[in-house]
Formats: sequence, C-alpha cells, structure tokens
Amino acid sequence: MWFDPKKRRQAADPSNSPVTCFGYQPVSLDEKARRIYRHFESIAQKYDFMNTLLSFGIHYPWKRLAVRMLGLKKEDRVIDVCAGTGDLALMAAKRLGGNGFIVLYDINRAMMEAGRHKTARCGAVTETAFVQGNTERMAFPDASFDAAMVGFGIRNLTRPRVGFSEIHRVLKPGGAMVCLEFSKPTSPVFRGLYDFYSFRIMPLLGQLLAGSRKAYTHLPESIRTWPLPDELSEMLSKIGFSDVRYRRLTNGIAVIHRAVKGTRHPPGDAL
Repeated sequence: MWFDPKKRRQAADPSNSPVTCFGYQPVSLDEKARRIYRHFESIAQKYDFMNTLLSFGIHYPWKRLAVRMLGLKKEDRVIDVCAGTGDLALMAAKRLGGNGFIVLYDINRAMMEAGRHKTARCGAVTETAFVQGNTERMAFPDASFDAAMVGFGIRNLTRPRVGFSEIHRVLKPGGAMVCLEFSKPTSPVFRGLYDFYSFRIMPLLGQLLAGSRKAYTHLPESIRTWPLPDELSEMLSKIGFSDVRYRRLTNGIAVIHRAVKGTRHPPGDAL
C-alpha cells in the first residue's frame, strides 16, 4: 500500500516525467491538476465537517502546534499556502493579535469561499486577503513574506517540489515555513489499524456523509505516495532551506516540518 522510496520521490518531483500519480493511478500532469480541482470542488462544503469527523478532531491541536512552531511576530506578513478553508490562517491571525497581514492562497475558489465566514468572525488581524492562484507559479514577488505555512495541501500539487521552491522564493531571508502533512505511522500494529480505517471506514463515511466515496479513497492513497519525513527533509534542504527539522505527531500519522530561508534560529518553543 505504501509507495517505495523511488516512487515517492517521483510523486513529489515528477519534473522529468510526463506522468505522475493521482492516488495510486498514473496520470498525466495536466490530468492530475484537473482531477484535484474537481476533487476539492466536490467536497468544499463538507470539507471541515468531514475533516473533524474522520480525524476525531485531532487535526485542530496538530494545526495549533504547527502555527506555534512558526514563531510568528506581531508585524509579520504571512502566507497560508494551499489554504483551503483557512484553519491555519485563522490560528495565525489570533497569534498576530490585530497586527500583521495574512494571505490565504489557493487555486480552488470554492474551498476558500467555504471557509471565508471563519476568518470574518475572527477579526483578529488587521488585513486578510484571499488570493486564488497556482502554488507552482505564485503571484508574488521574491521575499514578500516573513512566514509561510501549508497544511495538508501540498501533496495535492502536480509538482510538490516546485511548490516548495515557490514558497522558498516568496519568503524573506530568515523567514520560516511550516508544513503539516500526513505520513506513515511508526508502529506496525498501529499502521495496520490505520490502513483498515483508511481504506474500509473512510470511503464508506465519505459516501454516506459527503456523497463521494472516490474523494475519500483518493485521500488515503495520496498519503501513501508522499515522502517520509527524512526524505522530505532532504528535499527541502536541496531546495535551499536551512535548519530543517520535523516532529512526528500521534505515532507518525502526521508530521510537522519546519524550515528556514537563511540562518535565523527558531524561537525557544519551536520544537
């Protein structure tokens, strides 16, 4: 069920291949982009509800920890990449405390619109902007942001490595990025239970509650094509990030990577 290292590298960086993967299925790069867009269009209105249900709510403390690890300062300009419905942006806004500036950046307008009410209720940040765009060709000049974050989204890009390179480009020197993504549980016993839940229970609930078994079959498949923590750390270092670290969560179901553009040391509570 879990891709081998070579296939994981190709899935994250298919630049030299006309083919990538949509879940377990090989597809062209253009076809993956189309399928991903339709995928999120179809689940946008149920996205938050299904995330909370399927994760038993544990994605919220994961996200809060990721934002804390970013080490935000009051005047920071922050970008939430693959923002979806904006959970990370909302949590970052509360830490900025009425200052700073946050951009929610996503290619799918339906996802951002589904979460717009959450950001409107917050009112804790001076300015919040919703920008629709492709993370592989970000619509910002170099060194535009003090911090960047991406949660459960970058593995859905056609070329995730290019997405990370763009995040590196738009960060200011010394700016930090956190990436929260799913990963492979470390315990074989727990992994077996996780596989059963992922491929038996999640698609069934997706069909019953969100009307899409296919969407919630793609989710566990895409997780099993994603680089493991050491592999992703190596990729980030080769892109040019420094001080690359990661922290496993809940037996490795999820992992937070933190990396810096430049040499600024992380705050004392970062890890």
